[in-house]
Amino acid sequence: MSHAQPPAAGHDWWRSAVIYQVYIRSFADGDGDGIGDLTGLRERLPYLAGLGVDAIWLNPWYTSPMADGGYDVADYRDIDPAFGTLDDAQAMIEEAHDLGLRVVIDIVPNHTSDRHAWFRQAVAEGPGSPARARYHFRDGKGTDGELPPNNWRSVFGGGAWTRVTEPDGTPGQWYLHLFAPEQPDLNWDNKEVRAEFESILRFWFDRGVDGVRIDVAHALDKDPGLPDLGPSDIEGIGSAADADHPHWDREGVHEIFRGWRAVADSYPEQRAFVAEAWTGAPERLARYVRPDELHTAFNFDYLTAPWRGDRLREAIDTSLAALGSVGAPATWVLSNHDVARHVSRYGRPQPDGPVRSLSELATDVPFDLELGTRRARAAALLTLALPGGAYVYQGEELGLWEVEDLPDALLQDPTWERSGHTDRGRDGCRVPLPWSGVSAPFGYSPGGARAQPWLPQPAAWRELTEEAQRGADGSMLELYRAALRIRAEHPALGDGAMTWDSGTDSAVLSFTRAPGLRCVVNLSPDLVVLPEHSGVILASGPLESGLLPGDTAVWLAL
Repeated sequence: MSHAQPPAAGHDWWRSAVIYQVYIRSFADGDGDGIGDLTGLRERLPYLAGLGVDAIWLNPWYTSPMADGGYDVADYRDIDPAFGTLDDAQAMIEEAHDLGLRVVIDIVPNHTSDRHAWFRQAVAEGPGSPARARYHFRDGKGTDGELPPNNWRSVFGGGAWTRVTEPDGTPGQWYLHLFAPEQPDLNWDNKEVRAEFESILRFWFDRGVDGVRIDVAHALDKDPGLPDLGPSDIEGIGSAADADHPHWDREGVHEIFRGWRAVADSYPEQRAFVAEAWTGAPERLARYVRPDELHTAFNFDYLTAPWRGDRLREAIDTSLAALGSVGAPATWVLSNHDVARHVSRYGRPQPDGPVRSLSELATDVPFDLELGTRRARAAALLTLALPGGAYVYQGEELGLWEVEDLPDALLQDPTWERSGHTDRGRDGCRVPLPWSGVSAPFGYSPGGARAQPWLPQPAAWRELTEEAQRGADGSMLELYRAALRIRAEHPALGDGAMTWDSGTDSAVLSFTRAPGLRCVVNLSPDLVVLPEHSGVILASGPLESGLLPGDTAVWLAL
């Protein structure tokens, strides 16, 4: 097997990296079947290198029945045929490395697909079998076991237990699934489970993968007694938890990740982890990135903060303090495949509390695209000026908004069905990218494609294609390109320290990065006077007679 070499070794590359999230299904369709694939991604790798990012993170590409967009994995060592082959994946890794891009893949350790060989074996072999011990099978309650073992709820809605039919045809045990019924939870107290996932890590690291994003990293450890949730225990994935919760953010996860770190550290080139860990406080998140555990973790306090100076500053300060206490860098992210796009979140009146979905915002106020776009441009400069690493979700560099009018019949997120059609789910941020042309599929699929894109693209996106924005003064794409180029070159940006400037208030965020850069973000509707500076490096919008307009950010030379 050829061993793809990563880009030139950089010390702790993950501390400053800007990583571009590729949602493969929606990135680029190379074979014309309406579904993005590795062929399409390989054709667009030069675009990503030219954008100026350091690495790409790919959502799950494994063999999957796609009950939850590939987060229901049937085979962790092969590529789903919809995306390509293992050889395609190997070629993509090598081509990315040739362009100076590192590759981060997604691993799903909390649950498998119900089509995974292990789960099929568990159902077939019956109660008490070693195969069942890899999952959480339990007898039901009630006279004939007709009631679930406890009151846990699925993140996607409904109960977290499903009853199986035993090999003899009788109603049998129940299995736990904190997500969809097609996603049975693994039992991480089982030694076979632990050994299997360390083997899976080696399989991909041996193929040149530079890092791994860990799906729901905070969920692996369950209270062995599987007690009922109490009245104050939360069910949703993004809510607060503490060490006493029966299945979120429990102490046992840390031993698992120390084992994973040992695997990564056994390779001569740096292999890095990023955790998707929803915790109740930054101090608890910091526990995942202690020196002998994972390298980085997504910063959801920042992602979900409303466009308000006090809330953003609070998220920045608490994140830097907590992560700095264990020597870990912060990561900053504005959007991903699980939350509404930030253009649409910011284009509405902003609440006091966190925002993940548009349902948490005022529904009687129409979406203001111009306002959301202006704020998103400012947020990009704020984010890329902060100390640490950053993530860019595909399409945010084009200024894409959340598609809120997808036809009900086309929605594929399991949340839609599981919620009884009350929660439209996450499809609105997963609509395929517009690359070129003036009508759908906007270059996402090749000419003469035999199928439409798996979700329809808005006609208005013709203004936002990569082709329309390339080289266009003032376009979102050129703002990102300029910001990423400067970030790579300027000694003040990336990992390091920052200092809030005196006089910073909730309407204007101003901080200095040494040597010689100041970022000023005006979150008020009013013009503000800029502090002393020797020049403007980059602004998210035009300045007015040297004044900084509302919802605008600027990088100043000192």
